[in-house]
Amino acid sequence: MGDRERMANETVNLRLIVMEMLMTVTEQKAENRQYHGGMYSHIVVRDTLNRYNHLSGQQKSFIKRLFEGTLERMIEIDFVINAYSKVKTEKMKPVIRAIMRLSVYQILYMDSVPDAAACNEAVKLAQKKGFSTLKGFVNGVLRTIVKNKENIEYPSLSVKYSMPEWIVKLWTSQLGEEKTLDVLEGLLSEHPVTVRFRKASVIEEVKTALEDRGGSMEKHPYFEDAYKILKTDDITRLPHYDDGGFVIQDTSSMLAVRSVLAGEFLSKLRASGDSVRIVDICAAPGGKSMLMTDLMRDTGINYTIEARDVSEKKVRLMQENFARCGFDEKKVSAVVRDATLCDACEKETADIIIADVPCSGLGVIGKKRDIKYKITREQINDIVSLQRRILKTAVEMLKPNGRLLFSTCTINRVENEENFEWLKDELKMTPVSLNDALPKCIHSETTEEGYLQLLPKLHDTDGFFISVLKKQGGV
Repeated sequence: MGDRERMANETVNLRLIVMEMLMTVTEQKAENRQYHGGMYSHIVVRDTLNRYNHLSGQQKSFIKRLFEGTLERMIEIDFVINAYSKVKTEKMKPVIRAIMRLSVYQILYMDSVPDAAACNEAVKLAQKKGFSTLKGFVNGVLRTIVKNKENIEYPSLSVKYSMPEWIVKLWTSQLGEEKTLDVLEGLLSEHPVTVRFRKASVIEEVKTALEDRGGSMEKHPYFEDAYKILKTDDITRLPHYDDGGFVIQDTSSMLAVRSVLAGEFLSKLRASGDSVRIVDICAAPGGKSMLMTDLMRDTGINYTIEARDVSEKKVRLMQENFARCGFDEKKVSAVVRDATLCDACEKETADIIIADVPCSGLGVIGKKRDIKYKITREQINDIVSLQRRILKTAVEMLKPNGRLLFSTCTINRVENEENFEWLKDELKMTPVSLNDALPKCIHSETTEEGYLQLLPKLHDTDGFFISVLKKQGGV
């Protein structure tokens, strides 16, 4: 009997799986961090669901919901536990801490799980892990929380929305209280995966396959080819993923790529008759390069696109993605390169540079829940320094009159607007209005000025910064 068949015949304790996942992410602590783990949560989810691929879709959904929800709400959960437990979470044994957290999440947020079942399963799990002497403690604290859950009062936005206090203060100072509340609520709302259909002919077939699996699909309002996928455990198993019929890409990323291809600029490129060189210098996993390829293919312009990343593993992933989409290797390539370096022979050789630079990731906390626990305020200065080294290299590579797309997946003026101003003031780049390229419903004063800060609740996207600037010296 093979491993997969044997696993299928065994009774699987779903809460035990989640407990082990939580410990993998949260129990390896580093200095000055309340929560820190050795693996990122989205990788843990992927690897765990692959390992237990024999489970039903409902079981996989339970694992994913309980793990991601517990991780997402951990500050709030710890506050609630500490309010009713003499032993505070930081003093608990790691196994008991994980059991308590996932159990409190069920009590507070999973209506499908009876409170009594959450308490009983926690006791069983403690016994199973060798902590029979603590079953009374586990049971007593959880049942007290059940009795009082309707009367819990939260002392701050940080606790209510499970966001580190320093991030709440950062956003409040930059966005104001109203927009900060919107962001906090938006990050805790459901985040369906967004896909871009490359072949309109396959949309109905994919939709039918989704519905057969209990999922659904709805069109995103910004683009005809963008759809939100709801309630499915593995999008890559849907028909036409393997043949490149659709790709996974957030709408914010689609907006960024389209923002650099305004009509007037395309007309100038077409009129020149020259081959257009496009370099995506921080490209992995390649979504922007793939969209750029599809857009350029319809312009009649001769072009090449080079997608770069410093990681060999990520470059191999991009190569696989490009092959899946059937791209011509002579036109679209993925290579290992350091984005901070520019060879002399590459100076002023690119017509378009895509620089989606490394950042704090605060805009994608809704999808990668552990980012808010791993990033620190102290790291941001180092991040900005790296961003500017990459942007300086990008400007060096750009031809006069060439376009730079500078973007990040964060919400932070220091990494976004201040870098935009730095590009203008120090590197003498000229902003380009985004209004010709973006949907009218998101036009604003800032899009006319050359940039846009997308916010989760307000724009129905990730938190994402987009800007386009032109290198001076051209006609």
